[in-house]
Amino acid sequence: MSSTSTHAEVTAVDTAGRWPVLLLLASGLGWLVISGICALIASIQLHSPTFMSACEWFTHGRVSALAETSFVYGWAANAGLGIALWVLGRLGGSTLRAQNWSMIGTLFWNLGITLGLGGIATGDATSFALLELPRYVQPLLVVAYIAIGISGILAWSGRRTEGTYASHWYAVAALFLFPWLLIAAQTMLLWSPVRGVLQPIIDGWYVQSVFSLWLAPLALAGAYYVVPKITGQALPSYEFAPLAFWTLLFVGTMTGGRHLIGGPVPAWIPTLANAACWMVLFHYIVVTLNLRGALTGGGTSLAFISFGLLAYLAGAVLDAVTSFRGVALVTQFTYFTTAQQQLALYGGISMLLFGSIYFALPRLTGRPWNSGSFVRSHKVLAMVGIFLLVGSLAVAGLIQGTELSNATTTFGEIAGRTRPWLLAVSVAQVLLLIGNILMLVNFLRSVCVLCCSGAASEAGSFRQPTTMEVHAS
Repeated sequence: MSSTSTHAEVTAVDTAGRWPVLLLLASGLGWLVISGICALIASIQLHSPTFMSACEWFTHGRVSALAETSFVYGWAANAGLGIALWVLGRLGGSTLRAQNWSMIGTLFWNLGITLGLGGIATGDATSFALLELPRYVQPLLVVAYIAIGISGILAWSGRRTEGTYASHWYAVAALFLFPWLLIAAQTMLLWSPVRGVLQPIIDGWYVQSVFSLWLAPLALAGAYYVVPKITGQALPSYEFAPLAFWTLLFVGTMTGGRHLIGGPVPAWIPTLANAACWMVLFHYIVVTLNLRGALTGGGTSLAFISFGLLAYLAGAVLDAVTSFRGVALVTQFTYFTTAQQQLALYGGISMLLFGSIYFALPRLTGRPWNSGSFVRSHKVLAMVGIFLLVGSLAVAGLIQGTELSNATTTFGEIAGRTRPWLLAVSVAQVLLLIGNILMLVNFLRSVCVLCCSGAASEAGSFRQPTTMEVHAS
């Protein structure tokens, strides 16, 4: 069991504002399991195309969109928002306000996702990456997101201290920027669509912005709070943190054009993306230096965060390398691109969120996690599963890209050579799904104990917060 679970500080902020956060986290973990089931079906179909082929709801294109949408908007969004609200409440030093708005917003956000997934399964999906949700549910998501974010904005604007910290910056940036991103993308791609080649350019910008301006800030808000709290040490390169933050916001969105290399777009767009990929490495290096205490610390939370931190950095380096045209000739439009996506989203964002959740729940409930064995099993399954998933997809992608350059190789031969690696991908999806189910069950059991017994315990292994609790970033 995590060492942080047995030395938790339970504050009034935690006990009075726990339910919006717990609802968001529970919703996120539920969608994570659903996403894992869809991803497993999609991975099996890559090496066994007839699997579930008789059901039109689960054809490969639809089930892949279901997996991606439930992962990003279901799991990452709910969990990230839950951690952001918890961090902003703690740093603000007062109970979350407008909790009813957040609860209602969470319900409608998940209702919108449910309706959207039903639309995708029945053929109403759009053709744009990360924007597959039918156009009739997307306005609902905007309104619901704003309702959820009200508590976080009020916690930030009503904080009891003058200064702000890195956790503040990333959490508030995500709360403010995502509604703008979604409205802009909807307007230019769905409601008043731009023409021709501008559509893939806008979609590439949106896909990258979802990662750089929304998911990454949500994950980093939790990591920047948790790491110094556990290690008890100041961040070693904190003076560079503001510049790294603004680098991500202004340069990170420019890297989306790397996916358009060789496409019918002006040459300066992928060239600018290549330069931006190398410039934004400054952000990733500074984040790694600031949070490197997680690499040498102990406990479950730091184990997840350290893994996520290394994956976050590795994903950025791969993005920079594959943004060169010579490399893209081999890796573009292959499984290698999927490996990069999984490394960033699952290895980076998800593992950082897992670490924050394992730290936060004992403080929200006043008790350790219900099962220490489930925690350890999830850690092993998640790490092994991600290694196997990303590694197998990368090897399959390199084989695929190399053979596609050979005019004498048929598609059937390429499929045969990549099939063993795609089988390994399915095994990895099984491991990840089992681990995520264990975490969901452990989470629900921990919360059920709280519901059955009433108020959180203040005795035993839980100590009162230090006087600097609300000042730590």
